[in-house]
Amino acid sequence: MVRLTIDNHEIEVAPGATLLDAAEQLGIDIPTLCYLKGYKPSTSCLVCMVKDCQTGRLVPACATPAVDGMTIESESEELALVRRTALELLLSDHAGDCLAPCYFACPAHMDIPRMLHQIGEQSIRDAIATIKKDIALPAVLGRICSKPCEKGCRRGAADGPAAICELKRFVADADLASADPYAPDCQPPTGKRVAIIGAGPTGLAAAYELAQAGHACMLFDDQPKPGGRLRTEFHGQDLPEDVLDAEIHQILRLGIDLRSNCQIGAITLDSSLSALMPLDDMHPKFRLHAKHGSTCNDLSGAFDAVLVAWGATDPKQVERRGFQATQRGLAIDQNTYVTNRPGIFAAGNAVRGSGLVVRSVADGKEAAQSMIDYLAGRPIRNHGRIFSSRMGRLSPEEMADVLSRASSAARSEPDCGAAFQLDAATEQANRCLSCGCIAHNHCKLERYARIYGADPRRFGVQRPAHRVIGRGGSVLFEPGKCIKCELCVQIAEQAGEPLGLTFVGRGFDVRLQVPFDGSLDDALTQVAAACIAACPTAALTFAHQHRNPELVTLKTE
Repeated sequence: MVRLTIDNHEIEVAPGATLLDAAEQLGIDIPTLCYLKGYKPSTSCLVCMVKDCQTGRLVPACATPAVDGMTIESESEELALVRRTALELLLSDHAGDCLAPCYFACPAHMDIPRMLHQIGEQSIRDAIATIKKDIALPAVLGRICSKPCEKGCRRGAADGPAAICELKRFVADADLASADPYAPDCQPPTGKRVAIIGAGPTGLAAAYELAQAGHACMLFDDQPKPGGRLRTEFHGQDLPEDVLDAEIHQILRLGIDLRSNCQIGAITLDSSLSALMPLDDMHPKFRLHAKHGSTCNDLSGAFDAVLVAWGATDPKQVERRGFQATQRGLAIDQNTYVTNRPGIFAAGNAVRGSGLVVRSVADGKEAAQSMIDYLAGRPIRNHGRIFSSRMGRLSPEEMADVLSRASSAARSEPDCGAAFQLDAATEQANRCLSCGCIAHNHCKLERYARIYGADPRRFGVQRPAHRVIGRGGSVLFEPGKCIKCELCVQIAEQAGEPLGLTFVGRGFDVRLQVPFDGSLDDALTQVAAACIAACPTAALTFAHQHRNPELVTLKTE
């Protein structure tokens, strides 16, 4: 047996084991992209580098044999920098979008391509679930949104963007008209209580998110009916009252306690608890003091967190209520929505002064996610920062190629006030270019780039051309995503494929190819699924009609 130390942990491994094998026995996760157990390590990606503390050398863990007496370091600032640089070099030569441009253009970051694909398949129930994962008021936004997502749609540069907003409205209306409108699953009660001040789009979206996390939500509003500016800024023909009422009802039925005609005067610490325990040793609890008509009340029960979503407010009034102010409203940490008073968050026009309704809905969602972190006692993440490799503008040749994958139908919208019918909605949804990556959230390159904070634009080189090889067959190959890991070559060779795959060219020009100009289907007659599952970047995929959803999950195993 071979005895060595990794990160101050001693381990015994069999002769011939690698440093990666030893780390795995200890439960230490060393990142790898070009390695697969059972195949020869190619050491091409360099993200598995570790440090031999006795020699000071950096070595690839996947190919370095464990030697008796070794002392190895697998995590340090130096190694993080090396791995980040290796990932950034790979990303500089990567032609692919982790997430579609419309995703970033939508303030609520909805998975628009997934919704459009589901509509194209006429899976309306699945489509509303996709929408409501991120948007609490889709029937409302389908009517009044200014459509920033469509401005970001890549097809807009060719023959008009996908009709995203009208299609979202079509799905939401169909759901509201059904006998059993969609309701998301909610976690078991956590015992935490949250007060949300303001039942406009921000407060409603936040309550929707928090209720799903199992938190008891009490929603306060100074008006007779919830909806905030949705009831005052839009005409009935643009946003019918019955649609707004129906959509708000779907939010409230998650168990949210609405208190209307209730004007909050002050938010104070719960003195009964602070007398028992120093506030530095616990999350503070709050009491809300409200005015109902001419009567002031200290609302029963203490709240574990508060969200201020009371709309546009004069900065002087903000300061009088004990908060720091900006020229627009409450001052917050832009990444977390936390005010100067820990446990009290603010979002929407209470912070911005004015803004799009979809931005207010997005604020409510993101502020709620920060509150969920806070209530769980974990560090609050920056929910607005999302990693993605992005191709940017396509060349005319690239645009022609991606257009060939989608319906050639011209963009159309229903007549004013009308809505899509199912066949028209299906046709319009199939115009989507499916810009995002099928392996999003399962791609190893994306995963480690996110973990190590890699910047896809650090080296600023021109990306390779985006193209897809294999159209018309069952297997597709995107050369611009290939990192030359050699796994598919080895898998095909070991399985005895008659043609298989090989590398041609030298240096930076090396590329993966089927010998004798054969097709990918000819090359991978037996091991297509194995090669696709092993590919760390989804450079190899099945064509849509041959795709098995379970294959995507294999990439993380």
